[in-house]
Amino acid sequence: MFADIVLSLKRNMPDVRGRLLPNQSLAELTWFRVGGPAQVLFMPEDEADLAYFLEHLPAEIPVTVIGLGSNLIVRDGGVPGVVIRLGRGFAEVKVEEDSRIRSGTAVPDVKVSRAAQEAAIAGLAFFRGIPGAVGGALRMNGGAYGRETKDALIEARGVDRVGRVRVFSNGDMHYTYRHCGAPEDIIFTEALFQGAPGDPVAIAAEMDKITESREATQPIKSRTGGSTFKNPPGHKAWQLIDAAGCRGFKIGDAQVSQMHCNFLINLGSASAADIETLGETVRKRVKENSGTELEWEIKRIGVAKPAR
Repeated sequence: MFADIVLSLKRNMPDVRGRLLPNQSLAELTWFRVGGPAQVLFMPEDEADLAYFLEHLPAEIPVTVIGLGSNLIVRDGGVPGVVIRLGRGFAEVKVEEDSRIRSGTAVPDVKVSRAAQEAAIAGLAFFRGIPGAVGGALRMNGGAYGRETKDALIEARGVDRVGRVRVFSNGDMHYTYRHCGAPEDIIFTEALFQGAPGDPVAIAAEMDKITESREATQPIKSRTGGSTFKNPPGHKAWQLIDAAGCRGFKIGDAQVSQMHCNFLINLGSASAADIETLGETVRKRVKENSGTELEWEIKRIGVAKPAR
């Protein structure tokens, strides 16, 4: 348990409207279902509430942002400082002129693809293959089935650590493979995507194909965190993991998926430490076998649980 700082925060920001919860468990907010508590979990009502909170939050208190928890390991000792999770005030999707979609960053990626399909907007079906929400796709340049967020983004809106609202063009994001070069302190609140006129029947068929491919090749019904490692240049991470003899390898109740080697699974009672140790062991074995060093794609936050 962390020290309860909620009362002191509320004294410093009397007009905050969102929920501030001390020592709130984060395990149920992640797909792995592991991890310790947030010292403070803040769920702002809307962008103005988020900006007000950040403006009045003491500079020495760290801020961590989480989304739907799909590509995330929360370590067992929890996360000191404030964890921010955007919710209903950031969950609107709107169809605009010229085949554009404006989306809040708490919107699941699949909902963007569905809205586009219903509006006969092509070019955004790939979001069907990305687990998680729009905020994570912006921060990681999420992609699937041949397209990435950078291929569809016009601009992103966000709030910085001192509460200023800022807008970033596609170029301002400095995107590369699974990486965004926008300042780390930006909490994205909204995105504007560009599609093209299309046939809703053909778009629906494309989305169905993506769904079928994911179900056939990925352990999406397990407690998993999606793709664990980035694909190194010229290689597929899963092939390197398989060649290193790691398919099905286990540490505790954490296992490398038999179906797709670049997915780790919580079989039921794994700890965050089990999952992270499994990933690091896989990295070591791949390095020894191929000379290639895998880079984590899953975000890992928080501190380890102190040894007893």
